[in-house]
Amino acid sequence: MSRHTDIRRITAPDIRARKGGEPIVCLTAYTAPVAQILDPHCDLLLVGDSVGMVVHGLPNTVGVTLEMMIMHGQAVMRASEHAMVVIDMPFGTYEASAEQAFTNATRVLKETGAQAVKVEAGTYIAETIAYLVQRGIPVMGHVGLRPQAVNVDGKFRAKGRTSEEREIVLAEAKAADEAGAFAIVIEGVDETLAPEITAAVQAPTIGIGASAQCDGQILVTDDLLGLFEWTPKFVRRYADLKGVIDKAAAEYAADVRGRRFPAAAETYALRVNAARAPRVARGDKRG
Repeated sequence: MSRHTDIRRITAPDIRARKGGEPIVCLTAYTAPVAQILDPHCDLLLVGDSVGMVVHGLPNTVGVTLEMMIMHGQAVMRASEHAMVVIDMPFGTYEASAEQAFTNATRVLKETGAQAVKVEAGTYIAETIAYLVQRGIPVMGHVGLRPQAVNVDGKFRAKGRTSEEREIVLAEAKAADEAGAFAIVIEGVDETLAPEITAAVQAPTIGIGASAQCDGQILVTDDLLGLFEWTPKFVRRYADLKGVIDKAAAEYAADVRGRRFPAAAETYALRVNAARAPRVARGDKRG
């Protein structure tokens, strides 16, 4: 992959400076080929712990490990050069203490070269966010529907649809903002709550199932591309790659079974060297 040294990668201060300005474009990326395609179009690529469900077939994100996130983060960093790359801190790697979070976040940044980490930001995590930021680790918060809390909630469900929930989500966002988060993801909330949060915090907000009034938007790329039969309500499909892949695989299978693949164009032929005539020394006359 060609890399251009004159391209400057977007940074956390660049993202923070977009508050109230041009909307921030974000997508998830887990592999080098996809990251390379998305990179010119995005301001931020998130190596989300959704990789556990999207790539590894897990039922939720709880089973994702730090080693998985590092491996996918390395792939995305190798293939991108423009977008800021943020890596999710998986469940169990940052909640116990600020020191635990710092140890694991430091490892993530050192081993991948990424620029920031993301944590699901209950109010209890604000102290940890401040601890990381003060020690040189940019942090993105994540409020509202928090996938790592699925076992508490029982399922993935929208938040902020009651007055009590609204206060909780708003408090989460304010706490993350005051702790120094450079941006905050707002997922799966009542559409009137996201603009309220956006107005209440200094950090730019990135919506996913939130509101067009957020400072930016993010989607899981595989949902956007139509690789799954079911997608959340908030997803807009921009392609039907599941159908494209299914059709291609069916045609390939039919060609293999019909012995139409490989054909001559897809095979190698024996190279035949032309016979060399005897070399005749200059001036040699044979009659």
